[in-house]
Amino acid sequence: MAQTAIQGIVFDKHTKQRISQVYIYNTVNDQGGYNNTRGEFDIQAGPGDVLIAAVKGYHADTLVVSDKKIVLFHLERSTIWIDEVSVVARRSPEEQLLENKRAYSTAYAKGDAGSIFSVGPTGAGLSIDALYKLISREGKNARRLQEIIERDYRESVIDYRFTPELVSGVTGLTGTKLADFMRQYRPSYYFLLSANDYNLTFYIRSSFAQYRQNPGARRLPALPKTAN
Repeated sequence: MAQTAIQGIVFDKHTKQRISQVYIYNTVNDQGGYNNTRGEFDIQAGPGDVLIAAVKGYHADTLVVSDKKIVLFHLERSTIWIDEVSVVARRSPEEQLLENKRAYSTAYAKGDAGSIFSVGPTGAGLSIDALYKLISREGKNARRLQEIIERDYRESVIDYRFTPELVSGVTGLTGTKLADFMRQYRPSYYFLLSANDYNLTFYIRSSFAQYRQNPGARRLPALPKTAN
């Protein structure tokens, strides 16, 4: 089937709000790009093509193109906030990453350049296939999708350990103050890789002491208003 320009919109599955900066990737023709601030995108695709949508904070999703000219993605958050409690994804971050690698194995295969060196009868040399994957548009698009999925995995690792239940238990904070503290003092992925439960609890306590002295020290400034 011939490919034509089709339009699409990406929504949050629960809030129904539009999501921007989502990377849309066609696994058939290897075209990809980000949607706009209204959540809308255009992409060359035909019936049967498989599109992937990926963005930080949401689970990546796939969609098979039909004969319709408009496609809709409804993405599920990797962490869902309900009042003062966050419901973390039931699967561990490692399980989710492995599932994504299996689901998007084609993209991972295209993006993995492997070793650029090869060994043959005449000795060691450069692997032409590996070099092609490094410089080709196909390899670059696939690696971009990989980066989004793996960045989302790192955020899931943080959410998996730095939970509202833990922070509230250590600090006594609830509601908007709890959410504000967690946004300002969210630990890094690399810190959590080496931190045990004692280290994490100590970090929360010391951060809470700073927060009580100056609750807005790390708070991001409000975005400037723009004229309509």
